[in-house]
Amino acid sequence: MKKKMLSLALATVLAAGLLPGTGQAFTGEVPLGAGSYSTVLPAGAADVQAQIYKTGNVTGKMPTNDWWSSLAWVQHSEAQYPHPLAVKNQSDGFRIYNPSGRITANSSCVCGWINDIHDFTVGHTGSGTFTDAKVDGFSDWFVKAQYQNGASSMNVSYGHGSPYVYFNFGGGNPQLKFYTPPTVWSGSAGSSVLGITIEGAHYGLFGPTGSTWSGIGTNALTNALNGKTYFSIAALPDNTAATLNKFKQYAYSHVTDTKISYGYNAAAGEVTTTFNYTTSAKEGTQTGTIFALYPHQWKNSSQALLPYTYNSVRGTMKTGEGASFTTRMKFTGVLPALPDKGTYNKTTLGGYINEEEALAYTGGTDTYWLGKRLGKLATLAPIADQVGDTTASAKFRSEIKSRLQDWFKASDASGHLKGSNVFYYNNNWGTLIGYPASFGSDGELNDHHFHYGYYIKAAAEIARTDKAWAQSWGPMVELLVRDIANWNRSDTMFPFLRNFDPYAGHSWASGHARFGDGNNNESSSEAMNAWAGLILWGEATGNTTIRDLGVYLYTTEMNAINDYWFDVQDNTHPAAYTPSVVTMIWGGKGANATWFTANPEQVHGINWLPITAGHLYLTHYPSYAAKNYNALVSENGGTNWDIWRDLIWMYRAISSPADAKNQFAAGVGSMATGGAEGSGGPETGNSKANAYHWIYNLDAMGNADPAITANSPTAAVFNKGGVKTYVAYNFSNSAKTVTFSDGTSVSVPANSFNTGNGGGTGGGDTVAPSAPSGLVSTGKTSSSVSLSWNASTDNVGVTGYTVSYGGNSLNVTGTTATVSGLAAGTAYTFTVTAKDAAGNVSAASSAVTVTTDSAGGGGVITTPDYTASVTKTSATQAKIAFTPTVNALYVDVHYTVNGGPQLNYRMTKNGSTWEQPVDGLSAGSVLKYWFTYEKSGPQYDSPQYTYTH
Repeated sequence: MKKKMLSLALATVLAAGLLPGTGQAFTGEVPLGAGSYSTVLPAGAADVQAQIYKTGNVTGKMPTNDWWSSLAWVQHSEAQYPHPLAVKNQSDGFRIYNPSGRITANSSCVCGWINDIHDFTVGHTGSGTFTDAKVDGFSDWFVKAQYQNGASSMNVSYGHGSPYVYFNFGGGNPQLKFYTPPTVWSGSAGSSVLGITIEGAHYGLFGPTGSTWSGIGTNALTNALNGKTYFSIAALPDNTAATLNKFKQYAYSHVTDTKISYGYNAAAGEVTTTFNYTTSAKEGTQTGTIFALYPHQWKNSSQALLPYTYNSVRGTMKTGEGASFTTRMKFTGVLPALPDKGTYNKTTLGGYINEEEALAYTGGTDTYWLGKRLGKLATLAPIADQVGDTTASAKFRSEIKSRLQDWFKASDASGHLKGSNVFYYNNNWGTLIGYPASFGSDGELNDHHFHYGYYIKAAAEIARTDKAWAQSWGPMVELLVRDIANWNRSDTMFPFLRNFDPYAGHSWASGHARFGDGNNNESSSEAMNAWAGLILWGEATGNTTIRDLGVYLYTTEMNAINDYWFDVQDNTHPAAYTPSVVTMIWGGKGANATWFTANPEQVHGINWLPITAGHLYLTHYPSYAAKNYNALVSENGGTNWDIWRDLIWMYRAISSPADAKNQFAAGVGSMATGGAEGSGGPETGNSKANAYHWIYNLDAMGNADPAITANSPTAAVFNKGGVKTYVAYNFSNSAKTVTFSDGTSVSVPANSFNTGNGGGTGGGDTVAPSAPSGLVSTGKTSSSVSLSWNASTDNVGVTGYTVSYGGNSLNVTGTTATVSGLAAGTAYTFTVTAKDAAGNVSAASSAVTVTTDSAGGGGVITTPDYTASVTKTSATQAKIAFTPTVNALYVDVHYTVNGGPQLNYRMTKNGSTWEQPVDGLSAGSVLKYWFTYEKSGPQYDSPQYTYTH
């Protein structure tokens, strides 16, 4: 009886709001594990705006940090970039613009923003203006906007990758207003469907069956809906009747819902994402739609493709049809730290740890700068363990715990709401805001994944070594996870995947996206820091749901970074974009700039930091890292770095560990451990210890090898000249075996590395393939050389070849290659090496020297699939010819002239050869061109070639 009464008393105390170890909790404090958050705004803190532009149909929490977010934040919207279209909700209706044929590039940007005059605005005959446009619904990559003025209404549905925009009208008809009258090339006043061109952009306009048009020949077209309410438009890749009819097939199949599903197959080291469309047939029975895939999607999908493409600021978008498509991407692993394998001097490394141990933190206290402090400590602690300084590692972890626990408790010792170091939940927007805030993380909901990612990753380091702490404080850590990347669609507190755009494949930083260029994301590496934190936290706590979420986000954004920020394959950024990197992604452009400086060290470094064992993807493409570093040296006028020297040395270690070591040795003596980054100290979130540890580990082990995956998310293979080091960390309390995709298995002790922190050295195939033989040139032009050779043999199997020439290289999987981008009239010497799945590299083939044709001629390109050429037909015209080896159903040519907009044409068949004239040339004009062709069913893309007129 006494025990029962005690339980009742305890329940009464908790119901009244008492928290363990505190006085009376304030009204609005919500206990969570050992911590709590507040639903009351701290005194003097700035809150986010109360107004959300939404209709009563929106019942869940409003997404923020999306490509369309401005619709919810302002009266109408700013420009939005779903791609391939650009759109804007205006007082007079819905503006539509097709940037596809108008993408330009220069040293500042890949530019594709909306035009405020063209192409046209879809308005309403019953109302010339609307007070506002509101969010009427949303799904994973589509949104609905509602215009309402009395009985006059217009509902607009549009989304990522869709060439279509869908409308529903009430109390009137659609009226399309143009700056100049469009050319109508298909249909008439009595038709329900029109094909039009406005300023070079082609569209299909799809009214209901039986509807008619008025205003043809003027700058206003009105569709009389014939008693129906639906209407749609589509941006067309060309102005042919066949294309219009193909897009008409799906014009009445309106997209009503979009939803992703993802999965991580640990055994295969693979992330699978399926993109599902739900459609409603307004006429007939057609289901599905036509969708345009970004490069990171079509490069990783077996989806059958249509012959239509769109140019975009993210590169070529290729189209498919149906109700879904799937991507498959390899996850290459993260580690909680690099192992103790470096060629460093342990005493020197220990000295750097001692310097950090002696420092007292005096930096910023807001969520960003304090987050960077936590991230720094989380990197230092395992290094301190490796040098045997358990006092230092304990101090670093103790500070992490103390600071996290302070932030994770909303009340002070008296039970009152704290004024700072507190998280506040805003129920209106469904978001968690930390105070002190910074960079608009409060009033604009900016950068939550950047800020909170540091907290989560630091908490993962504590969970690695103190599972009891993780159990007590884990609910608050996971509250931060839910804010930035809520995985549960049934969670009523937060929107689904706030900061991550599943179709674009990357995160967005701005909460409101109130910019003419749409939303933006600058520091891709800080986003990756957050996703690595989720993986490590999930693995440390046994929460596979959060772990797999992190793997999905990390893998997808890694592919987007490699295509859109870095362009590591050199096939996404236009040739006229001269910088080595896009440092900030916008909806309407890719920019070579930052928010805060034009300093080259920081313009480059903002997409590297923080460099940790969660950022091994940076090492996957050392040739690109060399290109990027060399560009930085050129922009800086040499290697006299005035800020972020430590980050630059670490990045340099990817392409040249020897140079990185030399620069570190020459500069570290003048780098004060406690100095400000602008006064010669390390970057605020970094340390000399981490820089030294990273550089000398890469010197010893080489770079992470993306060709080899593991059945554990915390494992990676490093490859130095064919010598591989297999590294895995085991977060569990029992030993386990980790198996790599090349067949190597390693035993990993409980709560330890397999190597560099407790034994184990890895192993596996060490036999290199035979050298390729019979290397010959099979064709050449003024800018390209085609090669073929005999296959190599290997004890396991050859996985690819590397063609080397003039300090450059090209990786291919077969025994032929076309090397493009060469100088005219120049001799090049080529060799080929083979490699196997274990990364073993053969000796080089015998060399062959080829001199490219002189400028002015196109030469003849011969490959197993086709013969191609460019012939000068007059002073102003050239003819592109393509003769397939096997009869092709179609051949498309894509080209630019002098770095101008990309043009795309279906070539004309003349006998067995497909031809396309190019006009408007002059002496010296540079034509860059490539082909898309059908061969026995599948569609293929050629390399890019160059012709000088």
